[in-house]
Amino acid sequence: MYVLGIESSCDETAVALYHASKGLIAHTLYSQIATHAEYGGVVPELASRDHIRKLVPLIKTVLKEAELTAKDIEGIAYTAGPGLMGSLLVGAATAQSLAWTWQIPAIAVHHMEGHLLAPMLEDNPPTYPFVALLISGGHTMLIEVRAIGKYRLLGESLDDAAGEAFDKTAKMLGLEYPGGPKLAELARSGQNRFKFPRPMTDRPGLEFSFSGLKTFTMNALHATQQTEQDKADIAFAFQQAIAETLSIKCKRALQQTQLKTLVVAGGVSANQEIRQQLQQMATKEGADIRFPRPEFCTDNGAMIAYAGCQRLMAGQTQNLEIFARPRWPMEQLISL
Repeated sequence: MYVLGIESSCDETAVALYHASKGLIAHTLYSQIATHAEYGGVVPELASRDHIRKLVPLIKTVLKEAELTAKDIEGIAYTAGPGLMGSLLVGAATAQSLAWTWQIPAIAVHHMEGHLLAPMLEDNPPTYPFVALLISGGHTMLIEVRAIGKYRLLGESLDDAAGEAFDKTAKMLGLEYPGGPKLAELARSGQNRFKFPRPMTDRPGLEFSFSGLKTFTMNALHATQQTEQDKADIAFAFQQAIAETLSIKCKRALQQTQLKTLVVAGGVSANQEIRQQLQQMATKEGADIRFPRPEFCTDNGAMIAYAGCQRLMAGQTQNLEIFARPRWPMEQLISL
C-alpha cells in the first residue's frame, strides 16, 4: 500500500509517500519561517494562504521524485488536528478531494500521534509498550503507549508548553523568530551563573508548568545590565531548567509505569541539551531512549503518512466529510 501523507497544521507544508513494506519512499517540506519572521510569530491567515499555494505543487514533486503516478496511490492520510483551523482545512479539503477523485480511502490523523510514531520511521524502531514524551510548541505531554491508539495520558502542561516557553523567552531576549533554536544557540556561550527553579518537581505528579519559569526569567533579565553575556547566561540557565525538569518527570513516569523504553518526539526534542540530559537519565535508569532523526522532530509529512498507513491497513477509513479539529484530545483516538 502506497499512502500519501499531508501535514498542514501550522506553518509548514509537508508531503510524503510511505509504503507498507518498503518504508518511506519520498518526502518534502516547505517552511514558512521567512513569511512569519517579520511578525515575530505565526499569522494564521498567512499560513493558510501559503498552504493553498504550496500543497499541490509539493504533492506533484513527491510523486515525481518517487517515479509514481496518482494511480499508484492507495490511500491518503492528512493531519486533522490539533492545529490552526484554516491550515487544517487546507490539508483536509485537499486530501478528501483527491481521495474522491482517485476513488481511494482517506484517513484523518492526529498531529501528536504522528509525532509519537515518528521514531517508527527509523531503521531500529522502538517496541511497545513505552513511555512517550511529546514536546512541541503547543504541547508537553507524557503518555503511556501500549499500541497504536492505546494511549494513557500520564501528565501534561497546565499552562505554557515547553516550546512555547522557549519562544516567549527568546522574544524577551530580543532573539529573532523562530526563537527556540536561537535561544539554544545563544545558550552555548552562556555560563552557569543563574539558578532557575525546576517547576513542579518539588511535589508528586507528572504535570508540567512553564509559565512561572518564564516570569522568573523576565525578572532575572531585568535585574541585569542586559549585556550580550547576561542574555547568554540567562538563556543557559533557562534551557538547563527546562531540560532538567523534563528529565525529572520522565524518570518518574518510567518508574511509575515500570516501563524501560522512553520515546521523545516533537519539535523541541531536537534540542541537544534536552537530548543529553534525557539520555543521561535513561542510562542511569537502565532504560532505552529513542529520538526521531532531527528532520522528523519538527512537523513533517512522513510521520502522518506512516500513522495513516497503519490505520488504513487495519481497515479504518472515513467518509468524505472534511474533518478538522483545532482541539482534539488523544484519548478520543480509536485503537487498532
